[in-house]
Amino acid sequence: MKKPFMERFGDFMAGKGFYIVLFLCVAAIGISGYYLFSSLSPDKDPGTAVAGPAQVTVTPTPASASPAVRVTPTPAPQAQTAVRTTPAPSPTPAATPAATPQPAAPTVFAWPVKGTLISEYSVEALAYDATMGDWRTHSGIDISAELGAQVVSAAAGTVIDVVQDDFMGTTVYLDHGSGLTSCYANLAAVPTVEIGDTVRAGDVLGSVGKTAIAESALPAHLHFEMAQDGSPVDPTDYLP
Repeated sequence: MKKPFMERFGDFMAGKGFYIVLFLCVAAIGISGYYLFSSLSPDKDPGTAVAGPAQVTVTPTPASASPAVRVTPTPAPQAQTAVRTTPAPSPTPAATPAATPQPAAPTVFAWPVKGTLISEYSVEALAYDATMGDWRTHSGIDISAELGAQVVSAAAGTVIDVVQDDFMGTTVYLDHGSGLTSCYANLAAVPTVEIGDTVRAGDVLGSVGKTAIAESALPAHLHFEMAQDGSPVDPTDYLP
C-alpha cells in the first residue's frame, strides 16, 4: 500500500534533507561572495554602486504652533527728581509783653499795744525827761498800758534782733523790708519770739514790762520806735 505524499516527503527529507539544506547554504554563501568580490574589483566603475543608494527622506516635524504671547515692555524707571522741601517757617511766637512790675502791696500797720500816748516823738526839739531830770530828744513814742499787756507786731516782718539793753531793757527789733524797721522796748524779761522768726501784723511779740531803767519814772508803758534806712521817723506817721 502506498504512503501518502506528505509521509513520503517527510521520509525523504529525513533521509536526504540534511544534505539538501547544506547544499543550499553553501550555494548562498558562494553567491554572496561572488557579488562581494565583484563590488571590490578595480575593473568596475567606482561610480557604480553595488546596490542602489538608499534615499532617506526626512520630513521635518512641523513645529507646534504656540499661541502668540504678547509681551508688554516694562517702561524703564524714570529717575526721580529730588525735590528739596523747604520747611515752613515756624510761626514766630507773639512777643510776650514784659511784665509790668506791680507796686508792692502797701504795708498795713497796727498799734503795737492799746493805751494812751504819754510821750511823743521829738528829735528836733528837746523834751523834758522825768527819769533823768533833764531835757533831751526822744526818738520814739511811749504808750501807757497795763503791766503784762500783750505787745504785737505793728506790721509783717522778720525778727532781726532780741537784746537786753542796759537802758531800754528787753528789746525786740523787726525788719519790715524796704529799709523800714521797728523797735519794741521795756518788754517783760522773756519775749515770745526769737531771731529769724517771721511775724504778721498783730502777732504777739511779748508783754509790757518794767525793764527800761532810762524810763523807770514813767508808769508801765511800751517804748516804740521806727526807722527808715537807719534814721528815726515818727511812728505816728504810719499808725492808723
